[in-house]
Amino acid sequence: MARRGEGDPARRITEVTLTLLETEGYEAVQLRTVARLAHASLSTVYKLYATRDELVLAAVAQWMATNTYTELEPPRTGESLAEVLIRVIRYVFEPWERYPRMLAAYHHARSGPGGQRLDNQGFAAILPVVAPMFATLDKDYAADLALVLSNMVFALLARFAHGDLDIADIVPALERAITRLTGDNTPHAAAALRVTTADSGDFAWNSGFGSPYSPGTATDES
Repeated sequence: MARRGEGDPARRITEVTLTLLETEGYEAVQLRTVARLAHASLSTVYKLYATRDELVLAAVAQWMATNTYTELEPPRTGESLAEVLIRVIRYVFEPWERYPRMLAAYHHARSGPGGQRLDNQGFAAILPVVAPMFATLDKDYAADLALVLSNMVFALLARFAHGDLDIADIVPALERAITRLTGDNTPHAAAALRVTTADSGDFAWNSGFGSPYSPGTATDES
């Protein structure tokens, strides 16, 4: 990704930080390293960014402004709530899937001091797209839908950053959740009411549940 900023120390520092984040990851960003690569003094870096967290936060915010949320379309005629949400999720995560280290950096930055800034940036871009449909929903249902999906996003990002979830598994998990949350699950739930304890059989855990944990396997230590 070509960048220019030869005459502006602040811009050079940010762009060096982005290059490190994209190519080597969050841990590669050290203020001394950034100063050296940006041909700036360490005091200049500290004058602009007192901590590594501040520097990474600023860099991620700039990257998001350039690479994500840039052309989100409002709901199309005839589009269902599920279709709108899935389209938005796919659009938002497409740049992150191309630059997975930036998604890990986003998780670090969002979890640190000032991270609310990234939430606000994302919500400001997404709300105009989903608000027209959410405004037509029951308020409690809309609040529950937003609560479940936002927390699921943050949980999946944490698992990805921790290394136990592949980035390609995030969007399918969210799509499944959206389909369930916006569909009629009464027939599926009602089936449980018709099963007695004697008829239920064994419950088999499988990796499709999207959790790193299981009830236990034959190889588990006692």
